[in-house]
Amino acid sequence: MNSLPQIIVSVLLYISLAPNLQAQNVNTEAANRQLAEYFKTETRKLSQASLRDIKSIKDWNAQKTIWREQLFEMLGLSPRPAKTDLQVTYTGTTEHEEFIVKKLHYQSRPQLYVTGNLYLPKKIDRKLPAILYVCGHGRVKKNGKSYGNKVHYHHHGSWFARNGYVCLTIDTLQLGEIEGIHHGTYREKMWWWLNRGYTPAGVEAWNCIRALDLLQSLPEVDGDRIGVTGRSGGGAYSWWIAALDERIKCAVPVAGITDLENHVVDGCVEGHCDCMFMVNTYRWDYPQVAALVAPRPLLISNTDNDGIFPLDGVYRTYSKVRKIYELHGATKNVAFHITAGPHQDTQELRIHAFRWLNYHLKGDDSLIDKPATKFFEPEQLNVFDELPGDQKNSQIHESFVPVAKVTVPSELGRWKQQAAKLEKAIKEKCFRGLPTESSALQIKMAASDSRDDLVCDTIQFKSQAHVPLELALWYNSSRLRGEIHKFTLCVLDDRDADLQKADLNKPEVAARVWSRIKGMSDKKFESLADYLNEKEERGIVFFTPRGVGVNRWNPDAKFQTQTRRRFYLLGQTADTMRIYDLKRAADVLQKIHGIEQPDITINAQGAMAICAVYASLFQEQVKSLELLNPTSSHRQGPFLLNINRVCDVPHSIAVAAEGNRKISIRSDDPEKFSFARTTSSLGQRKSNLNFVK
Repeated sequence: MNSLPQIIVSVLLYISLAPNLQAQNVNTEAANRQLAEYFKTETRKLSQASLRDIKSIKDWNAQKTIWREQLFEMLGLSPRPAKTDLQVTYTGTTEHEEFIVKKLHYQSRPQLYVTGNLYLPKKIDRKLPAILYVCGHGRVKKNGKSYGNKVHYHHHGSWFARNGYVCLTIDTLQLGEIEGIHHGTYREKMWWWLNRGYTPAGVEAWNCIRALDLLQSLPEVDGDRIGVTGRSGGGAYSWWIAALDERIKCAVPVAGITDLENHVVDGCVEGHCDCMFMVNTYRWDYPQVAALVAPRPLLISNTDNDGIFPLDGVYRTYSKVRKIYELHGATKNVAFHITAGPHQDTQELRIHAFRWLNYHLKGDDSLIDKPATKFFEPEQLNVFDELPGDQKNSQIHESFVPVAKVTVPSELGRWKQQAAKLEKAIKEKCFRGLPTESSALQIKMAASDSRDDLVCDTIQFKSQAHVPLELALWYNSSRLRGEIHKFTLCVLDDRDADLQKADLNKPEVAARVWSRIKGMSDKKFESLADYLNEKEERGIVFFTPRGVGVNRWNPDAKFQTQTRRRFYLLGQTADTMRIYDLKRAADVLQKIHGIEQPDITINAQGAMAICAVYASLFQEQVKSLELLNPTSSHRQGPFLLNINRVCDVPHSIAVAAEGNRKISIRSDDPEKFSFARTTSSLGQRKSNLNFVK
């Protein structure tokens, strides 16, 4: 129990801190509201653009191949992996009086095992249509042993075999017999998946492509009559394979897709792991994925009370897709099936799926007279007695999408060409989510205070709609603001999370940040005032981009995670947009002084230092960078879509140095940046790169 003096001290401490805590809460609440509006605005843009320009079948034919290749890329499958030997291995058979089940595994890539059950009618006198059944997340685990999702859904395969189909039911990476990960960003904080352009959706798509190869190799299968179905996660994989591979002649995705409005604005993303999403490099809404199935038969099936695939978003998706089928004159090939219920595998969903597949693959429109029944125990469908020691399933995220290998050319001319190509690829593959047209900055001079020999101007502006930000500009009082033409833009981050916006114009805050700056250069100056008294043409600017420090959003861990995932679904990352904020802050400094060519230095630390590197590629007024303990690999941040498919941090620094920017780095391990040091000295030229002790 606390003593009375301790309680009194605690109360007094709370009273002393209460105004600051209240201000922090107000700031956070405002930031959260603005963030929600930002997501609405960005989502609306993508939704309105989705399929908007497809007015004719000619338009469709011009885009279809391009879009399909983009989807391959966004799933980490461009270029395609090699189609290596499947090494199909049968490990046993389970029998029913009407059908048999062959237990098998194949390798979609070397050591990437896919476990499955192959359902075959006992009497086969001709080639049969085939179904690829892809499972949702249905954990079946006993005494620590995983039996795979295929066991949970085995009644589907049984029905197909009893009704004249060959059915291959395959396990997913997550919850399969060999357990991999679908939850990299959802739960495991593996934000570097974004850098790699990796999504487990790509693994599931590739496993499906190889499953089709397997089915077409079977003598019992009519390779021109293959359909796909599955629910929940399996619904999503049905979309991936049907959109990518035209060997699928009929598709019934069940509860596996909705639009960005549901995911981002309504929050459905919070109920999904990463296998549901591509890396949205090209900023699609999901009707664009669905449209790639046209004009093949497609039944979009869902329940009316599904919390993670809400009815309104599913219907919006169907409405847009139907217009593409109308262009093909194939509206009979697309349908929308809604039945009562929550997110469950209901009999009503199955019956319509069975009838749709029967009609389009067998020409059979008779009534369904057999239910989908479970006949087996998990042990009867188990593939492995002992898991293979060489499996890569559990760590496939480390190798599925290869990282770029950037080497140092022997000649300066070749490096300059290579650097230009790298910069172009960085902008095209990692920053497509940046605004293509800059909105008005809406600059406002909020305050101007004199502090002894110094003046501090507080400048408000909008980086984007619903993203208000603020600069604190310090300069010598003997100068007019318009006479300042050199700026050091000091980027604050979560190390300064205890500050409030009003603090940025306080001398003690300036002193604290200055102590960091002088560690990079001009150590002879003890204070900010000393520095600005001598450097009268220079201003020091304190700035915090969105979502960090004084602009932080709700610090709750779940809120932070799902916020970052929302950016990802929109083809952005939080760090990508902070880079844009740095670029816009530099725009403000140019505009408020009316200077054509201001000289801007950006000073930042950690991951934000690398954000500054990328910002300099978009803002030619940034003449130098001061990087304090920058991350040496994107594995530690910042997190940018696809960046490791192009390069890593040392290469990006080298590219920035080619723009005649002076770069100073203070690092405990400068050897990690040796690539940049080497390229900056090619051709015996004077290096733009300097390491500060």
